[in-house]
Amino acid sequence: MQLGVIGLGRMGQIVVTRVVEAGHEVVAFDLSAEAVATAADAGATPAESVADLADRLGDDKRIWLMVPAGEAVDATLEELAPHLDSDDVVVDGGNSHFEKSVRRAEETTAAYLDCGTSGGPAGAELGFSLMVGGPQWAYDEMTPVFDAVATGPDGHDRMGPAGSGHYVKMVHNGVEYALMQAYGEGFELLANGRYDLDLESVAKTWNNGAVIRSWLLELCEEAFREEGSDLGDVADHVSGGSTGTWTVQEALRQEVPVPLIYQALAERFGSRDEARFSRRLANRLRYGFGRHEVVREEE
Repeated sequence: MQLGVIGLGRMGQIVVTRVVEAGHEVVAFDLSAEAVATAADAGATPAESVADLADRLGDDKRIWLMVPAGEAVDATLEELAPHLDSDDVVVDGGNSHFEKSVRRAEETTAAYLDCGTSGGPAGAELGFSLMVGGPQWAYDEMTPVFDAVATGPDGHDRMGPAGSGHYVKMVHNGVEYALMQAYGEGFELLANGRYDLDLESVAKTWNNGAVIRSWLLELCEEAFREEGSDLGDVADHVSGGSTGTWTVQEALRQEVPVPLIYQALAERFGSRDEARFSRRLANRLRYGFGRHEVVREEE
């Protein structure tokens, strides 16, 4: 099938590459000419503008947006609007707030699929986990592309109506915060406990058969291997926090207790004031799964 991809950052380039490698045709556009050239090198047809991309897609347009959440999504949809009809499908693969996704689904002429995307840059090799909300027929139409972008057929599913995909991804991120906090606290105790431990060795051992093995724990092992058991100059500053905040706000609205997620969010905000080993590890883990910049201590 033919897919238009708008937004060619790290994640957008992965979408392009995996879809092309699966044998589909891709038309790609980004405000950065360099990013468009990179997509063209991967086998995509370059477009000069949003309008040009839409024209190259023909009648039944299938478009994947991988632009930053917020105003960029609305601006792109506004540009696309004159070129869309009810037979077209638009996928929002960014980290949009689920309520904004519901609004966009109502306002967009095309079928709108909110697609929570997890896996980070590692998805280039393994594929992503995709949580999709929106009309069933549109999800079915996009299944060949979802199969290509995800880890396979088991790596994606329709969560429910509009908004549900980004809703599930929001809670996913809240769980991620709590897991990172738990690993961070455990390794902080080991780092400051009564034994002089090689934390890379601890993480490696846990990753082989232990109940708490996971990809995040593999990233802990990577962090200690590359930074040392003391994490070197990795700073106690954990960026981000928007999706965790949304998760806590929704929990308050639904009167569902989420103390672990709340505490992990509070620790993230607290990292801007005082030093803790657990938050230094969380800082490094964000690089591991998302290639977010590692904040370093100033010399």
